[in-house]
Amino acid sequence: MGLAYLSLGSNVAPEHHLRVAIDALRARFGDVRLSPVYRTRSVGFDGTDFLNAAAVIESDLDPFALNDWLHALEDAHGRDRSGPRFSDRTLDIDIVFYDDLVLQGPGNLRLPRDELKHAFVLLPLADIAPDKVDPRSAMTLQALWEAHPDRMSPPEPVMIDAA
Repeated sequence: MGLAYLSLGSNVAPEHHLRVAIDALRARFGDVRLSPVYRTRSVGFDGTDFLNAAAVIESDLDPFALNDWLHALEDAHGRDRSGPRFSDRTLDIDIVFYDDLVLQGPGNLRLPRDELKHAFVLLPLADIAPDKVDPRSAMTLQALWEAHPDRMSPPEPVMIDAA
């Protein structure tokens, strides 16, 4: 069993797609620790705002199999991978950390995820796992957030019925 730290996002019917993702995670993995949900601007393209959150699950799948499972979940809910890398998403779920592994693999798997540098990934993870140590920087998520340039103007929390 491994502890997987996930980043979840959507900007196409985002409340619906985040609920679907959370329900699927609970159905497959049981207990899911969830962060608050944040509204953030699109990064890398001019699109509608995203809703972003983080989740921590205990997985019986190795990181490669988990990444494949998450891609299948995204695809089942309309994820279009044929367009540009930065584009609208029905569902985007990335493994940010898996235990303390540092690795790269197929399916754009990279642990830890480089997107940890973005407030929309870091803040939700820091909310639910402030003492988690990033194996590359050797800093806790709380310390990384406290040093983040967006700390003084964080993303806006929103209430959705995802719990």
